[in-house]
Amino acid sequence: MILLMPMIPTLIDAEAAAPNGSRKPTVAAPASASPELTARPHRRIFTAQDKLRILADTDRAADTGGIAAILRREGLYSSALTDWRRQRDAGALGALTPAKRGPKIAEPNPLAAEVALLQKENARLALRLKRAEAVMEVQKKLRSCWASRWRPATASLD
Repeated sequence: MILLMPMIPTLIDAEAAAPNGSRKPTVAAPASASPELTARPHRRIFTAQDKLRILADTDRAADTGGIAAILRREGLYSSALTDWRRQRDAGALGALTPAKRGPKIAEPNPLAAEVALLQKENARLALRLKRAEAVMEVQKKLRSCWASRWRPATASLD
């Protein structure tokens, strides 16, 4: 399905058109986008002071439409106001600061380096134990072999 934009004749098109109507009017090109506009909109970020100021304004607004007027003026929804009030009442002024979006980087565990060192030492000691047990097994086998050779032979006198 093809959609066509309606053509609105302009003064230039009317003058350029032939009197017999054989020429179609042309549509003027749309104005280019303003170079002052950003290509991508950015999310608004409110500082903790802005949030506290807006909360103070809404707390002072006693009349019926006062809070709605403040919300319209600031371009906010009432849910944002509710969240900010809950954070303020919980005493989390730091929670009013905007959080960084995206995946969070976990803080390194201070014991992780010690655990890695202990695991490395454990592996080294396990290998040393395995070698020592192998040496003891060889010594046991050699003792049994050499013990039978050095035993004095009993002479049988018949």
